[in-house]
Amino acid sequence: MSKTISRTTQSGARSAPDRRPGKEGGKRQQNRQRRIREISQAGLELFLERGVVAVTIDEIVSAAGIAKASFYRYFRDKEHLVATLFEPISEGATGALERAAGKLKEAKDTEAFFEAFNGLGEDLAMLILANTGVVQLYLQEARAPGVRARAPIRALAQTIDDGAFAVTEAAHTHGLLKPFHPRVSTLAVVGASEKLLLAVLRGEDVGDITTLPIQLVSLILDGVRADTTA
Repeated sequence: MSKTISRTTQSGARSAPDRRPGKEGGKRQQNRQRRIREISQAGLELFLERGVVAVTIDEIVSAAGIAKASFYRYFRDKEHLVATLFEPISEGATGALERAAGKLKEAKDTEAFFEAFNGLGEDLAMLILANTGVVQLYLQEARAPGVRARAPIRALAQTIDDGAFAVTEAAHTHGLLKPFHPRVSTLAVVGASEKLLLAVLRGEDVGDITTLPIQLVSLILDGVRADTTA
């Protein structure tokens, strides 16, 4: 029988155990995963409506239809819940940006340059489609102060900024971009992309959304790509 290990947080609340009894893939584990999804979904809906900082654990457990003590069986605190919500897009976005940076470092011509950016756009589009609610929450909260339960979101925003900067630097390596400061290009592109994406997720009219990735890549590259015809 596996041993359940738990800790106590600084506030005195019991933290979520590191391990749970029950065999891998068994009924107890399935029930645990289902409960985590239910709490996460209840939290996400409230966060989208009112913001991460304003929502309380009492409100989350009420929306999830569970006792407050049950919340602490699965999450240490609200920050842990937020971090859990954002883990899939954090891993996905980091991987997509790292792959694009690697391809751009090896790019020798315009075709390879376009291929790397198109691949990044496709990877991010798939990630967004699979996590639309969490992505919308990220866009709503990412530029606010990273305090309290918002800390994991701000940390992700910094990770994305750094990853995008690495992509820009890699493109500069072969003279594929105009000689702007890489940080200027990065912040301009990330800012414009995030604003457009938030408009889409909020249901604003931006035309045919199926063509947006191509349009966005074209706009970005037309603005920052170096003129190689001279």
